Amino acid sequence: MAKCDACGSHENMPYQCRRCGQTFCAAHRLPENHDCPGLDEWNDPGGVFDSGFDDSVESGGRTSKAKGMVDKLTGTGGPLSYFRGNMAYTMLAAMWITFILQWLVILLGGGGLHQTLFVLRPAFPEYVWTWVTSVFAHSPTNFLHIVFNSMVIFFFGPLVERYVGSKKFALLFVVSGVLAGVSQTLLTIFETTVTPTTPGVLGASGAALAIMGVLTILNPKLKVLIYFIIPAPIWLLTLGTAAVSVFFIGTGQAGGAGIAHGAHLVGLAIGLAYGEYVKRTQNIRTQNRFRLGGGPGGGMGGPGRGRF
Repeated sequence: MAKCDACGSHENMPYQCRRCGQTFCAAHRLPENHDCPGLDEWNDPGGVFDSGFDDSVESGGRTSKAKGMVDKLTGTGGPLSYFRGNMAYTMLAAMWITFILQWLVILLGGGGLHQTLFVLRPAFPEYVWTWVTSVFAHSPTNFLHIVFNSMVIFFFGPLVERYVGSKKFALLFVVSGVLAGVSQTLLTIFETTVTPTTPGVLGASGAALAIMGVLTILNPKLKVLIYFIIPAPIWLLTLGTAAVSVFFIGTGQAGGAGIAHGAHLVGLAIGLAYGEYVKRTQNIRTQNRFRLGGGPGGGMGGPGRGRF
């Protein structure tokens, strides 16, 4: 017998919402009856009676061709419909595609070209494309770098996306990753004498920690398995990660042990701030919103340099 997450009644044959994952009785099984957070993401522009009437009303008689095209491409039945609701996995795929491209560039063009295209370096902050490419790129010589980041995004990313929606998740991922990398670069410039050989940063750890930050606010008791062994609530993992980063930054080692601690801390701070914003502006129940039996909690550390 299960308990309805909306009214608390006990049901022998409960319904589980495919959008938010919660359990409901017959009266609250429909998304509109339990105020499902995924409702604002549902949009079927290819409906039977798609006359464009609603769009013209909302825009004062003028429809947006660009918006309509995006909806047709990403809406139900569209060629890109997979990306709506699966942005976490899309970002994950982009990371691995970039990783393969990194090796191709190294093999065909050498390490210099690789750094120019993918590494955000303190000596060349004007290479603005690396602000973004460095978020998806990872250390070619340390396979665990991309593996650990991938595990965090794979397990935690869909949980955050399920609540905030695909578009906002993509924005959170890219913005937090860029700001984390730029912040680490500024710390390096402040701490050391920059030369063309000063190590740069690359990796999605800033974005991954932003995702962790959001979950820490929305569901601090979410159980994770650190290194698949030690069970702990996610708030404890977040606190430990922040403490390590603060320690290294406080001792003037923002890039201590080859890990971009400044990027970690900035990404985490962005996630915590955004999670608090979501919690205050939307009606949620943090105790039952997310369910996860266990997943990788650690994995942000490890050897290597110029990565985060």
